[in-house]
Amino acid sequence: MDLIAAFAITFLLLVTSVFKGIFLAYPLAAGIMMFFFVALRRGFSGGALIRMGYAGGRKSLIVVSILMLIGALIPMWMAAGTVPAIVNYGLQLIRPDMFILSAFLLSCTVSCLIGTSVGTSGVVGTALMVMARSGGASLAATAGAVIAGAYFGDRISPLSSSASFVAAITETDIYDNIRNMLKTCAVTFLISAGFYLAVSRVFPLHSSSGNLPELIANEFNTSPLVLAPAAVIIIFSILRVNVKLSMLVSIKLAVVISLTLQHKTLAECLKYIIFGFSMDSASPLSSIIKGGGEISLMKTALVVFLASSFAGIMEGTGMLNAIEEATLKADNRYKVYRNMFVTSLFGSAVGCSQTFAVTFSHMLNKKAYEKNGFGSACAAVDLENTAIMTAALIPWNIALLAPMTILGTDPSCIPFLAYVYLLPLLNLMFLKLRKPEQA
Repeated sequence: MDLIAAFAITFLLLVTSVFKGIFLAYPLAAGIMMFFFVALRRGFSGGALIRMGYAGGRKSLIVVSILMLIGALIPMWMAAGTVPAIVNYGLQLIRPDMFILSAFLLSCTVSCLIGTSVGTSGVVGTALMVMARSGGASLAATAGAVIAGAYFGDRISPLSSSASFVAAITETDIYDNIRNMLKTCAVTFLISAGFYLAVSRVFPLHSSSGNLPELIANEFNTSPLVLAPAAVIIIFSILRVNVKLSMLVSIKLAVVISLTLQHKTLAECLKYIIFGFSMDSASPLSSIIKGGGEISLMKTALVVFLASSFAGIMEGTGMLNAIEEATLKADNRYKVYRNMFVTSLFGSAVGCSQTFAVTFSHMLNKKAYEKNGFGSACAAVDLENTAIMTAALIPWNIALLAPMTILGTDPSCIPFLAYVYLLPLLNLMFLKLRKPEQA
């Protein structure tokens, strides 16, 4: 009963924090403390629980390091003229009535290359949001299309940390998993593309962006050379270079371009990296081209660490193992997937991270897959179609919170995450229709 009460209170605190604009670290810390005391009552020592929390938090350092690199990459791409140039060329190539669809497809492409939703949001999402802001397109729809596209590659890219984690936890081959995932996402991708095409017609870019290229040309050098930091990311990704190294090289190159072509000072570059890029308030671009910086992402990094610590305690204590008895009752393909879907939603809402949702769902459903003879490959693709996706639908989950923070948006983008919520639902419907054959 105490465990149920702790879950209920934590969930209510998280929901309340979203609607009231309260920093998520507070309800997360409160939730950790409640589960800490529940575990103490059940015989765990304080020292053991602290070690569990610390071990879980350490797993987040990879994500935190990427967040910090993104915090530096975004303002330096702006200072170097990379983002303004992408916006400038993009406005010339993208049809106004196809903008949201273009945002989705471009994000899909970039996320497949670099394998990270957070990186995609910073690399291409920032430029697309600048275009939307300048052209009067819906910011919520643009952000939704960017994040949905980012999760297309986050799920199937061989460079994706989440895809690697799923392969590791299920003891499967990542490339076999990718082939299976492509089969289960084809219909969803086409339907999502149709959705974003329709949304593009409702929220097109307006003519107010018509003078933006001229304004950018007055403020920045937009020669092809300023695209070099973006080219580094793409080329290194094709060569399978570690994404963190790619970002670091891109940042350094952007600093050099800022000093030479854009005539910034080293002090200005350092200021941008810490506080984010900004322009003189007299500039007509000051409200359009701005953002990034390490400070802006420090709060998100803290939430990532706390969420991972929370996951570490839940996993280490095994307090939810009783749920496994219910999942073992599943006796066909549909029911097993349904249970994976439900547990991933719960894990995403309470654990606040993809890592927790994947670990939690696999832990509770692994024996059901084995009992029914579905195998690890089946479990892997189901985890990708549920836990990886559902995490990106929860406003307080890092999977959605981090991209929203980078793009400067809020939960109003959720209705536009078509690919993210259609993928698990359509697979559930498909298996339901096949239920008689799978019994």
